[in-house]
Amino acid sequence: MDILIKVLQFFMSLTLLVAVHEFGHFIMARIFKIRVEKFYIFFDAGFSLWKKKWGDTEYGLGWLPLGGYCKIAGMVDESMDKEQLASAPQPWEYRAKPAWQRFLVLIAGVTMNVILAFFIYCGISFSYGSQYISNEDMIYGYEFSQSAEQLGFRDGDRIVTIGGEKVENINSILGKILLAKENCEVEVIREGAEHKFVLDNEILNIMRKENTFEKERLYSPLIPFVVDSIANTAVAEAGLQRGDRIIGIGEESLPYFNHYADRLAKLAGKTADIKVLRGADTLSLALPVNAEGKLGVVTENFFKVRTEEYNFFEAIPAGARLTAKTIKNYWDQLVLIVKPDTGLYKHVGGFIAIGNIFPSEWDWHQFWSMTAFLSIILAVMNIIPIPGLDGGHMIFTFWEMLTGRKVSEKVLEVAQYIGMILILALVLFANGNDIYKLFR
Repeated sequence: MDILIKVLQFFMSLTLLVAVHEFGHFIMARIFKIRVEKFYIFFDAGFSLWKKKWGDTEYGLGWLPLGGYCKIAGMVDESMDKEQLASAPQPWEYRAKPAWQRFLVLIAGVTMNVILAFFIYCGISFSYGSQYISNEDMIYGYEFSQSAEQLGFRDGDRIVTIGGEKVENINSILGKILLAKENCEVEVIREGAEHKFVLDNEILNIMRKENTFEKERLYSPLIPFVVDSIANTAVAEAGLQRGDRIIGIGEESLPYFNHYADRLAKLAGKTADIKVLRGADTLSLALPVNAEGKLGVVTENFFKVRTEEYNFFEAIPAGARLTAKTIKNYWDQLVLIVKPDTGLYKHVGGFIAIGNIFPSEWDWHQFWSMTAFLSIILAVMNIIPIPGLDGGHMIFTFWEMLTGRKVSEKVLEVAQYIGMILILALVLFANGNDIYKLFR
């Protein structure tokens, strides 16, 4: 059932994104009186699940759920309709229109995806606000893994800025480290004083190649072990009370909750000498540790979720900021992926990876958030100047606008073939990574 919900969300999102993208090309072509021969959701290789012709356009639903297309008359595209291109250009064909009109037709799909993301982010801001756990509330700092310590962090550091940007949301720290550029400076408060250091780029690249960011928790907020409720009757009878702060085991001082899992696991089934701070008094209690290595208590909720709410008019600039931020972050990721020394290309995912970003339970907030994010991905990927993608066509058209010389249709056909091979190779590589991960 969980997989079914993921698949359903994925295809709902993909269908919407493809429809919006292709509608951008469609509507701009119609504005310039260019004939659109086909408008399809998914590909109709061999046959279609549904089709109907209105006017000059055949609308349909293909059987191959790998995207969709808008077949514009007189355009060198994935249909490779050479018979049409061999005849003389007609006034209603794409190739008969001036370069600036053709450029606008090409960029319309990407533009529509960005606009869709913007509207979704505005809606999310208005409906749900912006919820986050503030970095400012982490008054005890963070505990860091060995990998993070190699980068320069130390336990207890309170992070202030990364790469000159103030850290506000604790969930943004990981992304800022992953996308850090060379000579990225980090500012922290260490032992009450301001301290700055530069992330070790060599270590960072090794971590990227080894996928450390997914395998290992780099940082955890240090939180006090304050008792909120007691589920273990024996522990309550031994004297532990709500509001007590556990500060150590035996002679070992352990001021934070983060330190107890490993220690208590070693004392499973035994009685531990637990040091407790109650008001101004320090007490020593003999508390039983259960077979699972736990005391059987619930800690006080240290994390305070902040919510920044927006009215209708405030949600518009909030949505614009979130759209711009998402585009920047994804572009930074893409730049890192194409750099061989980072090794991030090994972790590129296909349809399984994309489907897995959706939750296993239906959540409209998450669905729209993921759809907006995928819309940005589709826009950024399509604007890359690879022949076969919108970006490749735009480069040729932009060249014509600058020089006044039109690229020959033969060159465009060859470029289209090259682009289709590159795109197919990328699809196979990405989905091959998915399959490899499944078997691994």
